[in-house]
Amino acid sequence: MAGFFGMRPGETCIVVMNHKWDRQGVAAHHDVQAMIEAVVLARKLGCEVSMRISGEFRDSNGPCSEFCIGGPENGSNVRTAGHLEHNLPGVELRPFSDQPDSMAFVVGDETFPWDRGRREHALVAKFRPSSATRPVFVICGQSSVANHAAMLFLRRSHKELSTRLASTERFCVILQIEAIATYGVQGAVLARDVSASAFEPRQGLPAVAG
Repeated sequence: MAGFFGMRPGETCIVVMNHKWDRQGVAAHHDVQAMIEAVVLARKLGCEVSMRISGEFRDSNGPCSEFCIGGPENGSNVRTAGHLEHNLPGVELRPFSDQPDSMAFVVGDETFPWDRGRREHALVAKFRPSSATRPVFVICGQSSVANHAAMLFLRRSHKELSTRLASTERFCVILQIEAIATYGVQGAVLARDVSASAFEPRQGLPAVAG
């Protein structure tokens, strides 16, 4: 468990909290629950927790594991937006709209739609920025419910997940949250390992030098 999450007793774990998508300075109930799941995990591994707010944390995670919770829509978590841009160029999250692809994840040639309150998706990625010695975990759901479900799944099912991944050092998976009206945040399952596409620039888009 410590190896999977990159944490050791006595170290510090950074949890980056998002804003409610339509109200800065306020957190949605399920996003708070996702944060609590991350704190419980860190405490179980004997780590201190440093809470940071999206938009106020502009630094490397350095020697600390980081959980960055929430998507970038409407500035909800600008750090997630940065992580996606610089580390997961093969991932696109379509903006909220009245179109059928509203909030859909597009990774490679696959699209994961948003059926609000029924079937939703969350992206969970682990990677280590070049400036850090510990990993970052991005928890990016299509809603706060999806964020909560994804963090709960990651805490409870990391061992099962590790057996299904080619690598536990760097990965990107899409979780599907089924039957939300019936099972709430308990219905998350692994939908797809999209690591091969997520860390490479999307076809037709130029690679960014740097």
